[in-house]
Amino acid sequence: MNTTKTFNLAHPVLLACLILAACAPRPELISRSAAVPAGVDLSGRWQLRIEPGAKPMPSLDAEPGIRIPPANRSDDTQRRPPKRSSGIAVKVFLENGKSLKISQTDTGLFISFDRAIVEEYTFGENRVVSVGPIEAQRVSGWQARTFVVETMDNDGALLTERWYLDEGDGALVRDISVVKSDREQLSSQQRFDRG
Repeated sequence: MNTTKTFNLAHPVLLACLILAACAPRPELISRSAAVPAGVDLSGRWQLRIEPGAKPMPSLDAEPGIRIPPANRSDDTQRRPPKRSSGIAVKVFLENGKSLKISQTDTGLFISFDRAIVEEYTFGENRVVSVGPIEAQRVSGWQARTFVVETMDNDGALLTERWYLDEGDGALVRDISVVKSDREQLSSQQRFDRG
């Protein structure tokens, strides 16, 4: 009998904790500095360095679009709604290319990936960005001599890109990470040589 009373009392407390956790606001990104460090200029044409035996950048699981069931399924199976993937929406904001052209101004960066896509970043920005129906909060700016871009989707997954010069400014390094629920989903480094 005591076990039942304890469970009955604990049940509402557990329910209240779950409701509070669900209502908690998602974390907000903190704006970064808009001041360009003296002597730092990422401008130029850059070629991805391909190291012998290097692994390509790992990809995140893709979010499925429309699923078409196989013809041999029964009608009951075809009527069920498709299961949602555990994909990470923030991945749509990750651009890649083997050839980059970066133009740096006093207020921002323009990065052209393989002459196909141009991303514009304003130093010190804190805004909502979108690709189709997917929205995310983005902040970008300087942390010492590193240009940092953080993009967080509505589920709290965080894409972080860190761009900095290395090897006497002859190499551009891009560190990429995606973290969701305090677990690293992706970690990669790309090195570019002046082209």
